[in-house]
Amino acid sequence: MEIAENAALVVIDVQQGFEEVEYWGVRNNPEADDNIAALIDAWQASGRPVVFTRHDSTTPGSPLRPGYEGNGFKEYVERRRGKGAAGSELVVVKSVNSAFYGTPDLGAWLKAAGIGQLVVAGIQTNMCAETTSRMAGNLGYEVFFALDATYTFGQEGPWGWELSAQELARATAVSLHGGGFAKVVTTEEVVKAASV
Repeated sequence: MEIAENAALVVIDVQQGFEEVEYWGVRNNPEADDNIAALIDAWQASGRPVVFTRHDSTTPGSPLRPGYEGNGFKEYVERRRGKGAAGSELVVVKSVNSAFYGTPDLGAWLKAAGIGQLVVAGIQTNMCAETTSRMAGNLGYEVFFALDATYTFGQEGPWGWELSAQELARATAVSLHGGGFAKVVTTEEVVKAASV
């Protein structure tokens, strides 16, 4: 794996509201937050750009709704914001799954910076992180999906079908990797490649 000198780390929706277990249910991957922090640290140490997205939910009662404390970034992300090289950080606010449909325009920012490679991490694995990765792949970016730097929650679908958080994460990994949208990798692999 080769990580470009200007590869962007896209940190999806690492917000306090995802800590509200009674709303979301059981999550997988308790190591995800440490891995997300490690990726941010590696990117900032190397001077590479970091994009933070924030989901402003339009769903009434959502822990991610604007004006509610859950809308804010988790403490470890907030503490790291602004610590990178000058001009190397962007905050995108969105109300849909894809970071490419937010403000400011992520695609325009990446294009202006000549960035063609993205590393995606954050919450939720099978929602905004997956959607952003799929769209990035379709737009021609080389995408690395740091699976162990994401997490999600179990869900019920049609006909009473239920999948656990881990089953959904595995489905995302198979879909992204098998479908050619992204290369699914580990945090350790990415950090090692970015440090070379």
